[in-house]
Formats: sequence, structure tokens, C-alpha cells
Amino acid sequence: MKFSGKTVVITGAAVGIGRASTVKFAAEGAKVVAIDLNEEQLNTLRREITDQKGEILTLVCDVSDEAAVQSAFEAARARFGRIDILVNNAGLWRYFDNFLDVTTEHWMKLFNVNVMSMVYCTRAALPDMLESGWGRIVNVASVAGVYGNAKMVPYSATKGAVLSMTQALAKEVADKGVTVNAVSPGTVTPAEKMDYYTHQESSANYMRRTGSTMENADLICFLASDEASYISGQNIQIDGCRRTI
Repeated sequence: MKFSGKTVVITGAAVGIGRASTVKFAAEGAKVVAIDLNEEQLNTLRREITDQKGEILTLVCDVSDEAAVQSAFEAARARFGRIDILVNNAGLWRYFDNFLDVTTEHWMKLFNVNVMSMVYCTRAALPDMLESGWGRIVNVASVAGVYGNAKMVPYSATKGAVLSMTQALAKEVADKGVTVNAVSPGTVTPAEKMDYYTHQESSANYMRRTGSTMENADLICFLASDEASYISGQNIQIDGCRRTI
């Protein structure tokens, strides 16, 4: 299988794109480390993967806590050895308000989860990749980081930071066998929908539908594979040909 012998760490793995990615990687033979704050949903995910004969380690972790991230990666290595693939998917977004009404506390919360968690997890995983001369980092950004969304200024700013970090880090490690890319989803079927292939009607794009969580997972897995070995420093929008005006 495509990822046989590889270990992938996925943050925000319990729902949505993270959950679909966990299922996809496990089906393709990867040993999966699923990180999330929601223990109940992680337990459900673990049962789903093990029922399908996949290998999974679930870890409850606040990815905005650097010490907690370090402990989680130590547990991952103790179970599976080195980290080969990192999917930085954890993020907060369901908050809409005028710029002047957004508190400093909320700004800091979004940056800690959406940006600093990427820093902590990447810093924990990258040494393994550099040592082995092979690695894949896929960061989940958003079309909000490309265009900017009104009433979502903090979220848009964090996802813009994700894109800049992706491009900059990719240049540092391009000659060391490590690729770093981002995916920017548009409108995605709500995470509550447990069918990974569900679409809904949407006026946000010219395809007039949402993207399924598995469509996003397919792209993430492609970027993590050897088939994407010459792609790095890129942001790929997966948005159904989004309407920007």
C-alpha cells in the first residue's frame, strides 16, 4: 500500500477533514497517530480504524500547549518510531464578528491554535524527517487566508500565516528530502456529517456544492505521497471553483 511503513501524525483528527484523512491514511497502510482534544470522538475513531485492521494511536492533546505537544510526539515515537508525515489540521474558525468587536483574548486564542500549534508540531516532527532524508508536511489552511473574509479577520490572518510559513519552510528543507505544502479548503460539508463523501448545495462556488471531507483527505494524502515528490512550497485550493466576488 501507498504508505506502508510510514507513520503519520494528524492533528484535529477526531472530526471533519482530520477524521477523513485518518481513515484514508490508515486504509493506505500508514501507522496513524490521531491527536485531538475530544477523547470520546477519538475513541470512536480508534474503533473504526481497528475494525478495519488499521494501526492507530489516539492521543488527547491541546496542540496550543507546547509541553503537551512534546509529550504527545514522545508517545508517538515510543509506539511507532520516527515520524514520517505530519498533517497540521487542528484549527478554530466558527466565530464571526466585526473587527473592532474582536477581543485580544480571541486573537491570541486563534493564533495559539491555528499558528503556534503548527510551530510546535513541526518542530517536534521535522528532526525525524531530516535525519531519514524523507518527510512530508501538509498544512491545512483556508481560502480565507488567500482572499480574506469579512467578519473573520482573525481567522483569515491566521490562515495567511499558515500559507507564509508553508512557503518559507519549504525553501529551507527542499534539498533535504522534505516537502512542505498547504491545502486551502473552501466550503466543506459540516463535520457532523459522518459520511465522508457527502455533498450539500452551496452558492459559494461555481460547482454549486460543498466539498466532502474525503475529497480534502484525498488531496492531503496525495501531497504526502511519493507521487507528489516534486511539489513543495505550494498552496492548492480545493474549493469547487470558488466565487470571490
